[in-house]
Amino acid sequence: MHPSLSVIRKRSDFVAANGGLRNAKPEFVLLTRPNEGKGKRYGITVTKKIGNAVVRNRMKRRFRELLWAALPEAGLPDHDHILIGREGGVERDFASLEGELHVALARAASGEGDRARRPRHQRSRRA
Repeated sequence: MHPSLSVIRKRSDFVAANGGLRNAKPEFVLLTRPNEGKGKRYGITVTKKIGNAVVRNRMKRRFRELLWAALPEAGLPDHDHILIGREGGVERDFASLEGELHVALARAASGEGDRARRPRHQRSRRA
């Protein structure tokens, strides 16, 4: 692990990052958000919709290596960086994942992001 990076472990930090910039790629979604001077931090999440535990852990290991390689130079200073795994992230070769991450980080650095997710539809209330 790189000494200038720290890991996000608290759920509240993951939830807060959801309000930041969002850059969606076929393999992952990168969320970036300023963190009030806490340095470069990263977090990885892969939902249970994606494969079994072996597949999810493999994806997390690959994402961790990607972030360790990219964030020291390309990461945003004093920002949280969250990678959310998507279905295609396991099969992609490492070089293309690396390229996609650099594109997403460059877009985040320039303040560009994808449109926010549509809110999940609410249940109708019956009176």
